[in-house]
Amino acid sequence: MEGGNELQYLVDAEELPAQLEENMTEPSIDDLNGNIEPAVTYESDPTSPQENPEDTPDGCLTSHPTTSDQTSDEGVEDKIGNSVFYVDDQQEFPADEHRGNLNMISAAYESLDYDTSINSVLVDEERTKGFQFVRKKDMARWLVVLITGVLTALVACSIDITIESLSSFKYQWLKECTDKGVLTGVLIVPFLLWAALNMGPTLIAAILGSYIEPMAAGSGIPQVKCYLNGVKVPRVVRIKTLVSKVVGVTMSVLGGLAVGKEGPMIHSGAVIAAGVSQGKTTSLSKDFGFFEYFREDHEKRDFVSAGAAAGVAAAFGAPVGGVLFSLEEGASFWNQALTWRVFFAAMMSTFTLNLVLSAYNGVPGKLTYNGLLNFGKFDDLTYEIWEFLPFLLMGVVGGLLGALYNYINKKLTGFRMKYINTPWKKIVEALGMALLTACVAFFMIYCMDDCREISESAEYPIQMFCEPGKESAAASIWFQTPEKSVRALFHDPPAAFEWLTIGVYFVFYYFLACFTYGLGIPSGLFIPTLLCGAAWGRLTGILIKFMFPDQDWVDEGKYALVGAGAMLGGVVRMTLSLTVILMECVGNITFGLPLMIVLMVAKWVGDFFNEGLYDIHIQMAGVPIMGWEAPSLSKNIYASEVMNRPVVTLRSVEKVSRVVSLLQSHTHNGFPVVDSIPEDGQASYFKSFGTLRGLILRSQLTVLLKHKVFNENTELWQNSKVDIHLFRQSYPRYYTMEEVELTPEDLNMTLDLRPFHNPSPYSVMACTPLPRIFSLFRALGLRHLVVTNDNNEVVGMVTRKDIVRFRMWTHKGRMGLEELVIYNQVA
Repeated sequence: MEGGNELQYLVDAEELPAQLEENMTEPSIDDLNGNIEPAVTYESDPTSPQENPEDTPDGCLTSHPTTSDQTSDEGVEDKIGNSVFYVDDQQEFPADEHRGNLNMISAAYESLDYDTSINSVLVDEERTKGFQFVRKKDMARWLVVLITGVLTALVACSIDITIESLSSFKYQWLKECTDKGVLTGVLIVPFLLWAALNMGPTLIAAILGSYIEPMAAGSGIPQVKCYLNGVKVPRVVRIKTLVSKVVGVTMSVLGGLAVGKEGPMIHSGAVIAAGVSQGKTTSLSKDFGFFEYFREDHEKRDFVSAGAAAGVAAAFGAPVGGVLFSLEEGASFWNQALTWRVFFAAMMSTFTLNLVLSAYNGVPGKLTYNGLLNFGKFDDLTYEIWEFLPFLLMGVVGGLLGALYNYINKKLTGFRMKYINTPWKKIVEALGMALLTACVAFFMIYCMDDCREISESAEYPIQMFCEPGKESAAASIWFQTPEKSVRALFHDPPAAFEWLTIGVYFVFYYFLACFTYGLGIPSGLFIPTLLCGAAWGRLTGILIKFMFPDQDWVDEGKYALVGAGAMLGGVVRMTLSLTVILMECVGNITFGLPLMIVLMVAKWVGDFFNEGLYDIHIQMAGVPIMGWEAPSLSKNIYASEVMNRPVVTLRSVEKVSRVVSLLQSHTHNGFPVVDSIPEDGQASYFKSFGTLRGLILRSQLTVLLKHKVFNENTELWQNSKVDIHLFRQSYPRYYTMEEVELTPEDLNMTLDLRPFHNPSPYSVMACTPLPRIFSLFRALGLRHLVVTNDNNEVVGMVTRKDIVRFRMWTHKGRMGLEELVIYNQVA
């Protein structure tokens, strides 16, 4: 396990149960610090040390004895159990030598409010509008997913048609220039032209992904996964992000880089769904006035799930795979009704794209273009029982290559986080990679002496140094888009490529793809990984053909398909959804079992060394994402050990000046409402902070202050009808305190919170174990969880970061529990 900033309880897997209690000793400050200072891990200032056993919350036993010999260290103010508190001014960026590690969490990421605040104004809306309103909302949900599917498909069509048209011009120009250069013996001109045609579009993509909208860089799948997990990722679903993503990925593919256009379609579909469902655009400051009742995080999340599925369906022509992708890799919270709507969105996306592309290619109504990625029709995709042995071995190889791919990319990403962290550096790096790609391709075509008869499917045959009537096999792979290269490796006849050509191409393209992912450009991961796997898979088929020359069951294209699946599975570690996606791309369900076995083996082998690439990038960004289950053997960690205290509370009727002061001095997003609170001077000596009456959000308070909904000036707001519409108007960018203008007279007024706070927030006892808290956050989509004592008095607050910082790790057969370090920002 790399890095030394986390608390690691490191034991062998088979010895874990016996040694856990012994190894989970109280950490020292030096163990936490290493060479850098940890930031505050809690949202509030710490209390004074709890050395008195009576300060322990009622009915709760600490799992580790509390000692006071470390409280004199600088910055440490309090300890409960094994939890160390730090003061606010210690929050900072991690040191450069530690930036890019996997053991850090960024405090810059907030959670989404998936839990609906059921207060009086919401209940009033349901009471007045009745079941007719419920039926209207349900019909509107189907309309939103229909529009999402159609628009996602149209965006995919525009990307595909643009790439096909411009790449046709590019490769035709390169072919003419190369043929002329071979005749004249001056090959520097076609090389410079190729470099220019690569670097020009890449420059546009790099500007969009570095200067215009950095959130558009990459595939966007990790960001969408985090959003659906409940993390508020800034600018992830904005129109500006969508435009930059669509134009940028088009330019990236035209730039000849080892990227694909399929992965970004998932992000594009998510942005489209988020925009359509809200009926407004904050980027353009335009409110269309419809779908206002969907302006909440819970509804928006469901539509984003449908948009992601529609993106998968448009990219691969796999509607079922899209639904499973949203379920497996995306949405943390699921229900049966959502499944049907997501499937409908994916189906409409596939149908619309099929209809448009079929008409564009001159076969309207024939519907032969299911997705952007078309594997082509396999004439005879059958297998023998004894072929499971090479399939299993290919799964092992795919897992090993995927683990190596992820390891190299992780190191490279850490380097980029430390040194290539400004827009101009990212642009220079992207241009350098475009130039390197042109150099590698031209060098390979120039040096490889692999000539073959010009195939019927060749669009831009390059003769190079071959005899008349023949073409360079190496050039046939490079002189086309990556999707067509994958299809060529699947379907070109036997002996179409020599083993040396395929081997050299795989080595070069493997490292090009590894270095390209993570550049400051919109780019996809699926196609480069599939192309790498198809290359070594076809090489495996050539080897098996050499060993069994007279066997009809040996098909190089079949092994190229298995290799492509093994490679992709070894990198991203998806199983169920990826199996179905590949099956739908192939159109042969009988080959599902070999694909499933290969993907499972590749995942198991890869997981032995590291995690999937998407998970690695999420962890390196410090996103507090929640796994499917709580860390193992964490039942001896209680709410009293992870909660925040002291707690900032509000009374049911509060003075405006105090509300404003709290909002300005604290960044909390949720405040428990209590009957009475201790005075400031006595707060540190109180075990509780008042009897719990409810919970109110920061966003609700700012709206009330902005519209001056005060008790003393009812004549100003009573006629304007303060209802749920008032809060939906400002969603999702609620007012900041700088936007709230109050007079000195306003500060002396009072604010009644009872109609607006949630009177029944979720709460737990102080002795609740961590797995139970984790289950509540995971299943209910919570953002805040109030901790109470036996008398229902507030003693603490738990947020996502408090429980996510405890993480289980596995590596090479070993496992352990670690406590991550939290910083203001990681990258």
